[in-house]
Amino acid sequence: MTDNSQSEPTPTTDAARRRLDEHGHDIVSPLQAGILTVSSSRADAEDPDDPGGDTIESLLTAADHQVVERRLVADGVGPIQRALDELLDNPTVDFVITTGGTGPTIDDVTPDAVGDRFDRELPGFGELFRQLSYEEIGSRTIASRATAGIARNTPVFVLPGSPNAVELATEAIILEETPHLVGLSTRHLTAE
Repeated sequence: MTDNSQSEPTPTTDAARRRLDEHGHDIVSPLQAGILTVSSSRADAEDPDDPGGDTIESLLTAADHQVVERRLVADGVGPIQRALDELLDNPTVDFVITTGGTGPTIDDVTPDAVGDRFDRELPGFGELFRQLSYEEIGSRTIASRATAGIARNTPVFVLPGSPNAVELATEAIILEETPHLVGLSTRHLTAE
């Protein structure tokens, strides 16, 4: 699922990918991402399709970023947390995007499972995502529990499974802000 034709991934602390932007803010670019798709039906399928994960990967690679790892797990706190922990333990994963399991049903546990790993929440992400989503789907956006936070110095974005929602969040927010978020959340690891 992942095109590994790009250069070998390097740790987030790699000085070659770290710099200051025009405003003097720490950024990391190009980025290296981990994608975690949460879906019982897809995880149980013999040949699973993953439109949400595929959309994320396409948008990231089109912006010259790299996906270094992808996972597909069934809905459930345990499977989600185990897969997330493995992504967070990978020193070449700068940030993680999850897709799926953010609704109000009893098996939509991704925000809960991932939220347990947050050291710091980023409430503005969910607020902005729902505001932008409202412009597309109206008041149905209240059913989304999309969220974000920093877990083990790594930004993690929790998105719905809909390709439209994934595209909106990735294009309008994640691609714009993640180089800076990664820079800020890891700056202390590179301080001399």
